[in-house]
Amino acid sequence: MEVCYLIGYPVGHSMSAVMHNAAFRELGLDYRYELRPVKPEELGAFVATRLREPDVRGASVTIPHKVSIIGHLDEIDRVARGIGAVNMIVNDGGRLKGYNTDSLGAFQALEEVYGDLEGSKVVLIGAGGAARAIGYSLATTVEELVILNRTIKRAHDLVKGLSNLPDRSAAISAHPLTREHLENAIFNANILINATPLGMSPKTDETPVDGDLLGPNLLVFDSVYNPPRTRFLREAEEAGARTLSGIRMLVYQGAASFRLWTGRDAPEGLMARAVEEELGGGQL
Repeated sequence: MEVCYLIGYPVGHSMSAVMHNAAFRELGLDYRYELRPVKPEELGAFVATRLREPDVRGASVTIPHKVSIIGHLDEIDRVARGIGAVNMIVNDGGRLKGYNTDSLGAFQALEEVYGDLEGSKVVLIGAGGAARAIGYSLATTVEELVILNRTIKRAHDLVKGLSNLPDRSAAISAHPLTREHLENAIFNANILINATPLGMSPKTDETPVDGDLLGPNLLVFDSVYNPPRTRFLREAEEAGARTLSGIRMLVYQGAASFRLWTGRDAPEGLMARAVEEELGGGQL
């Protein structure tokens, strides 16, 4: 049996094992997916030992390791290197290669719900690994990308990285995550994205944006998927906005990872249903 892990800290909120194990069973593959909490100070040792063993096919990577994992890998895919974050790893005979499937997953989810993203104006909250991936997928398509983050230096660093993309189309700017800057940015936006952990279980009372700033002209996307209807999404719905749960991004990035590990197309519909059922009927 081949093993795939989710490595992060914490990992108890994750639905990745539910999703991937359902897919492995459906296709009759001798694979198992396990959640593996790894503290930051343990990351190097875990990658150097267990992750390279012959029965380990690879791993998904989540908070807080998506950036720090890069220094422990043998090779980084071009897209992941451009993003500056890794969310999945393939073990090929003890050699570890890092990829980023979050970017593809986010773009696919947004385009399915919003339509053609070309010419759109997007506000992105966050500057960590998820924000890097989402920003990378949008910088070459949308007209305007405004990045808001509590630590403004990290937002500026992200803007600098995205601005250097050779096929960038977006005008990109960074501002502190304050009510004033949120209000100004949202006023001109078509899409508002939360790429932070705010609102994730168990701290479900948190939200990155006060509900009174939201309105009916927005598509509001939360990369958080547990719970599937975060406070952020509930208040967006109450304000008349269209909403997009993080479940769709989870499934699409997971399907891309599944193909890299197994060489088989993933049963995306089954994966989505497994997550929805586990979360009590949450919708894509």
